[in-house]
Amino acid sequence: MTRAQQTISLALLVTSLYLSLYLGLIPLPAVVQDEIIHVLPFWSLVTFGAWLLFRLGWGMLTFKDTPEAYAELMEEIKLAKADLRVRGVDVD
Repeated sequence: MTRAQQTISLALLVTSLYLSLYLGLIPLPAVVQDEIIHVLPFWSLVTFGAWLLFRLGWGMLTFKDTPEAYAELMEEIKLAKADLRVRGVDVD
C-alpha cells in the first residue's frame, strides 16, 4: 500500500468515526455529545498546527546537527550568489 493510500484510508476512517459520533450513532453522554464533539475538528486543527510549528522549530534548532544538509545548503547559497553576481545583482 502506498503512502497516499494509507493517508486516504486513515482520513476516511477518522472522518467516518467523527461523523458517527456527531450524528449520535455511537451513544455518548449528553454533555460529551453537546459540548465536545462539535469542537473536535477545530481542536484537531489547532493541535496539528501546534505540532507542525514544534517540528519546524525543532528542525531549525537542530539544523547544524546534520552536517551534510548544512554543507549542501551552504554550497547552494554560494552558487546562487555567484549566479546573481554574474547577472549584476549586489548580494552582499
